[in-house]
Amino acid sequence: MDSVQRLLVIVVITLTVLLVVVGAQVVFIILDLRKAIKRLNSILEDAILGGGLIRPDKLTGIMEILKKNKSLQTHGQE
Repeated sequence: MDSVQRLLVIVVITLTVLLVVVGAQVVFIILDLRKAIKRLNSILEDAILGGGLIRPDKLTGIMEILKKNKSLQTHGQE
């Protein structure tokens, strides 16, 4: 092998190792994000269903405003 082929093999091996490491990091980030979303979901379930911080009637009122694309300033003035 001449020097160009050796350099090419070294570059290919290096890039392969780097891509494997980056891929593993992306998998870890996705798993952490999944855990965080599950935790947030359980907190929201406890808050809504347990009668805690958020009452369902207020939450549905906010959702209705967002569905109709109305802001709080223009609501009731039309």
